[in-house]
Amino acid sequence: MTHEEKRAWIRLVVSVVGYAAYVVTVAGRAGGRPLTEAPYVAALLWTVGGAIAASILAEIVMAVVNPGASRVTDVRDKEIARFGEHVGQAFVVIGAVAAMLMAMAGWDRFWIANVVYLCFVLSSVLGGVARIVVYRRSMPEW
Repeated sequence: MTHEEKRAWIRLVVSVVGYAAYVVTVAGRAGGRPLTEAPYVAALLWTVGGAIAASILAEIVMAVVNPGASRVTDVRDKEIARFGEHVGQAFVVIGAVAAMLMAMAGWDRFWIANVVYLCFVLSSVLGGVARIVVYRRSMPEW
């Protein structure tokens, strides 16, 4: 497994675990009230920051565990990274459009923030899955 494939796995797992922790935290804070009344801002910021820190820490641990691993990226790694970014980018656009429409319709900030966060997570997950699949198989022919 290449260094870049390991990074894709790390980011995929951290994205899913971080978002799951966020959902559980906010649902728990709702305590029977409507979700829009649950305090979510701090949980959102902490899980995003925690996911970033966890990714960095996991990559450091990966480098310490296997210090002799090559970190050289070749053309294939760059193409796979670009492919993963293109695949995941769709959800960033979907999230932006959804947030814009929700704001124009006067939806609660809770839903707007959560749709944006969910789409960022889906972008990361879909991009990570695309990278891993391509590393395991081959680049799709267009």
